[in-house]
Amino acid sequence: MSRKIAIIDGHPDADPGRFAHALVNAYAEGAIAAGHEVQRLTVAELDFPNVTSRAQWQDKKAPPAVAKAQKIIAWADHLLILYPLWLGDMPAVLKNFFEQVMRPGFAFHYRENRFPRKGLKGKSARVVVTMGMPALFYRLVYGAHSVKSLKRNILRFVGIKPVKSSLIGNVEGSADGRAEWLGTMKKLGAAAS
Repeated sequence: MSRKIAIIDGHPDADPGRFAHALVNAYAEGAIAAGHEVQRLTVAELDFPNVTSRAQWQDKKAPPAVAKAQKIIAWADHLLILYPLWLGDMPAVLKNFFEQVMRPGFAFHYRENRFPRKGLKGKSARVVVTMGMPALFYRLVYGAHSVKSLKRNILRFVGIKPVKSSLIGNVEGSADGRAEWLGTMKKLGAAAS
């Protein structure tokens, strides 16, 4: 079954030599080869301001780059979100992207005296995080808290589920390890998983 996939490349450096971009490209190649439709959002290339107040966040008129991102996310059945682990969390520019995109009126809708209505139900996601440390160490010692926070506090809050994750450790490691992960990403793209 063909799916519509929005790829969110959350690496803050647009340098095409970054391994994260190669992983995103491999996922897209696998997805397209399997007949899925793909649209990409490269956060490092988007122009949007920081959210600095509640009034700004609740403003129904999103900046143009944010409105375009919302349109792509609304179109998609499945999201791939990929980012490097920086200081134990997602990079600040990606967090700001989510603060901009996941606004009330789009990602969720306030209701009087009730929990908000989830605006992005029916979508699934995969979160891929790259890091210099071993992935098992991040999972066992740090509890993969960045991934848990993104899943629980943002994606599930707006209705996106299921959310699967992949942790890619030792990214500065061997060429064999990188080649294996590129192959895995192609397979995940083909499966739209």
